[in-house]
Amino acid sequence: MDPTQFPDVVNETGGAVLAFLEGLLRRWNLYQIVVVLVALALAVVLGRLCRTRMRRWMRGLEGRPKWQLRYLLAIEKRLTFIVWAVLLWVIFLALHEVTWPSRSYLIGILARVVSAWIAVEFLVQLMRNRALRRVTRWSLWIYVTLYFFGGLDETAQALDSLAIRFGDFRLSAFSVLKALVVTAILVTVARLGASQTSTRIRRNEDISPSMRELIIKVVQVSLYGAALFIGLKAVGFDLTGLAVLSGAVGVGLGFGLQKVVSNLVSGVIILLDKSIKPGDVISLGDTFGWINTLGARYASITTRDGKEYLIPNEDLITNQVVNWSHTNDFVRLDIHFGTAYGDDPHLVRRVAIAAAASVDRVLASRPPVCHIVGFGDSSVDYILRFWITDPSGGLTNVRGNVYLSLWDAFKEHGISIPFPQREVRILDGSTLATKTID
Repeated sequence: MDPTQFPDVVNETGGAVLAFLEGLLRRWNLYQIVVVLVALALAVVLGRLCRTRMRRWMRGLEGRPKWQLRYLLAIEKRLTFIVWAVLLWVIFLALHEVTWPSRSYLIGILARVVSAWIAVEFLVQLMRNRALRRVTRWSLWIYVTLYFFGGLDETAQALDSLAIRFGDFRLSAFSVLKALVVTAILVTVARLGASQTSTRIRRNEDISPSMRELIIKVVQVSLYGAALFIGLKAVGFDLTGLAVLSGAVGVGLGFGLQKVVSNLVSGVIILLDKSIKPGDVISLGDTFGWINTLGARYASITTRDGKEYLIPNEDLITNQVVNWSHTNDFVRLDIHFGTAYGDDPHLVRRVAIAAAASVDRVLASRPPVCHIVGFGDSSVDYILRFWITDPSGGLTNVRGNVYLSLWDAFKEHGISIPFPQREVRILDGSTLATKTID
């Protein structure tokens, strides 16, 4: 803190505040304050009536875009402020025409302030982050209030006097506040630009899905990095002195965040080699599902039971991954079964092929085949193979449908599915046989 400037600035600010309060105590200013309060009370009543009617009207809206509904809801919540601003402007313009301008001066200032508050409310709706939206709202409210009441310069001087020096570098509260505001605005603009760019890139069918994700990540990092850099430079921060510090921090982070860096590099490799892309059906260990998104650190995989797994990108590079739809969508499934030795194997094969072909998802262009694979202890063992092209629809369910079709077909043709049977014989002269005779 600069001890030589701060007391003077405080005295000047305090004097300006006292002068402003003394001006409010004048007769015509008191009249204007009463008019403003009456307008506020009337706005509360009218706002409630308008909100009730508008809420009924909004409930009947169907098929509207989400952004329109979001802004209609924002208008509905702030109808009291909107009505208040309209009343203040009407009163100000009427008094401005019929009496001296000084007798409506305070009402005009309040009309501008309330209108600016409403504009800020709709502006911050562009921000999705609730905490950032709240901070931005209050900051802009304070700024526009000070601007219209003429206290902006005094406040800026008071904040600038709160400073810390590091050699030739001076860091004041005003500089920090200005940096935060400028950076927040630039980051918001960067987010909007990244969102629009991402939407257009995802709609471009000429680019492969993996390259779309890579381009989107590059655009996002570039826009956010540029926003942060420009924001700091715009307020006078010298970033050249951070080069040595950032190098030292980078070495430390390199040891402490090896897994994070590995996942980031793995994500870039996956996007470049196109081995895995959004929409692919993969198996990794016991996890089977399709890829929703490829993030910078992990891939989002949704299974058939609705669970969403976040698989680190490094695991997709180092572990064995089965991509059911890498080069094409054809997937072959095998079913093993057995029939009794008394059944004709030629009939069994024909019935099994026909049963599998009757299932909807089984391909007719690649007809099923059935082969004998061995003679078991209690059955003749077969393998039934068939093809599908929609692994994302699930594998267990199509196997279950084929098994059910086999059961119905075997029952219709009298083909039995044996199971192991055991005989228990009691030998003559054994202890159990003696107890049974007794």
